[in-house]
Amino acid sequence: MKKVLLTIGIIVFLVGAFVFYNKLYLPPLPIENISKKTVIEKINDSETRMVKLSNENGQEWYVIKERDTSAADEMIKEMLDQIGWTFKQKDGNGLFFERHGKNLIVATQKWTGDYLLVKIPVNFNE
Repeated sequence: MKKVLLTIGIIVFLVGAFVFYNKLYLPPLPIENISKKTVIEKINDSETRMVKLSNENGQEWYVIKERDTSAADEMIKEMLDQIGWTFKQKDGNGLFFERHGKNLIVATQKWTGDYLLVKIPVNFNE
């Protein structure tokens, strides 16, 4: 009986370690070509609170380590202001910008309590 309990305990521990190591407990990502573990590693290894993740389907994806969405919005506004985009308004999870008569919509999505995903059209820096 002790061997059975010990075996079950070891299996539960190994499964738990696998889930924790691979960050399987986190919500799914809307980005297909990057794992949850990679996202967490990139942001934790970075000296900044905003890190570019990937380009996918004409969108650039970023992750921001910030609990406060208004502080994250300010980070996005500052980044885009540096390349000439003027903030116009916020509506829901969208931030609307304008430059030279063109419009840009930046979408944000709370991924976990500590992380916010940001989706920007790939041509925003042209």
